[in-house]
Amino acid sequence: MLSVAEAVARVVADVAALDSEHVPLLDAFGRVLAADAKASYTLPACDNSAMDGYAVRAADLAGANAGSPRVFRVVETVAAGQFPTRAIEHGEATRIMTGAPLPLGADCVVRVEDTDGGVTDVRAVNDRDCGKNVRARGEDFREGDVVLRAGDPIGAAQIGVLASLGYAQVPVHRAPRVAILGSGDELVDLDEFGRVLAGERIVGSNGYTLHALVRAAGGIPVPLGNAADAPEAMREIFTRAVEAHPDLIISSAGISVGEFDYTRDALGQLGADLKFWKVRMRPGAPVGFGTVAGIPWIGLPGNPVSVMVTFELFARPAILRMLGHARLHRRPVPVTLEQPVQIGARLTHFLRAVVTAQPSGALTARLTGPQGSGILTSMARANALLIVPEDRPTHAAGDTLSALLLTPGAQLSESFAL
Repeated sequence: MLSVAEAVARVVADVAALDSEHVPLLDAFGRVLAADAKASYTLPACDNSAMDGYAVRAADLAGANAGSPRVFRVVETVAAGQFPTRAIEHGEATRIMTGAPLPLGADCVVRVEDTDGGVTDVRAVNDRDCGKNVRARGEDFREGDVVLRAGDPIGAAQIGVLASLGYAQVPVHRAPRVAILGSGDELVDLDEFGRVLAGERIVGSNGYTLHALVRAAGGIPVPLGNAADAPEAMREIFTRAVEAHPDLIISSAGISVGEFDYTRDALGQLGADLKFWKVRMRPGAPVGFGTVAGIPWIGLPGNPVSVMVTFELFARPAILRMLGHARLHRRPVPVTLEQPVQIGARLTHFLRAVVTAQPSGALTARLTGPQGSGILTSMARANALLIVPEDRPTHAAGDTLSALLLTPGAQLSESFAL
């Protein structure tokens, strides 16, 4: 049986970034750049003012204070979008607005707050802006610069930069289409919720959960529903998955060794190449990975919590890899236990936890409550997975363990570590 680290390594080694496509700039948010973005011009194109004030020579401003102001003759006013018509000489100033080009001869801008705001003549009462408040030509980028590189994730700042570079269409890695399927005679969709209330069936929540998880990771869900617990039904739903031509297939349930678990047989009949079938972890030990008709397949367990934990560890990094990301894994953080923690089986455990930042900056962790793999509400309450190593089953309050933060913005790493 593989360790978690070994299984993760096999998954990410067998998937690659998808080919590229061009999308409108605003649709590129959250995607990954597929080619270097180069500058076709220089920004700023010339030295310009960083604030409203008066462009002067620093040598003329030096020594200005309330008791000994410097008086300048205002030669013109230049607003943003306009250009100065003349250079300034000794004792002269150009009244200037933020973003306007600096006139020749000026090397600083005295902020308007340090003046009397004069229009024909201006008195400066502070020299703190000597040599300051000037945006130098090319300080953002210069023509020919590689401003953003292939593999860079595109966030709000990158959208602004790409707009500045003139990219109305952006080359990005294609978002993976992810086929989602499940199995179980006991499962129904929400349109049959009456049977749930009657105690006859349960909601197939895994399909809804996986749909959301795929979207959150940046993939495009392709829901195929749930198959009955029968060999022909499993073969049929996997055939439909292959015929949908997705970039990844994710199944839930039917992967254990029970009498009605037919996933392995169905995949075998379709010629699948199975890489592994079980991992030393809890929840989620029955995890499978391989390819079917050349399409990567990840088989997740059936219990709702197990689905979410194994998706986090195996499927999410695969989707991020396909999107072109270099950082695929959440970076573990040290946490101090607020309560004792003990595990039974010698497997790496991922317990649902609430991690809290203390005033000191330290992080503490407490469990969400009962840790049964069918208690999906425990995931809804959690903001982290507490990692309990298989070789250290008992921990006292105050001990330090590692946790994977599930919150948005959690730091990611190129390599997997627990």
